[in-house]
Amino acid sequence: MGKDKQTPIVVNDVEYMYEDMTQEQQTLVNHIADLDRKINSTAFNLDQLSIGKQAFIKLLEDALAKPKE
Repeated sequence: MGKDKQTPIVVNDVEYMYEDMTQEQQTLVNHIADLDRKINSTAFNLDQLSIGKQAFIKLLEDALAKPKE
């Protein structure tokens, strides 16, 4: 039942079926998909790092604003 299912891939507004692609073309599609996942993961990590840095800057500002004892 599931063997007849086709996976559409759109490149430059043209739809191709993954299963009809050559092995080389499928490998390229897989690389692109993997790079998309890595880019999204890196962007997520960058957001976390940027927010963490801002939190530490705020903590430093607050510490510097405290009167010395």
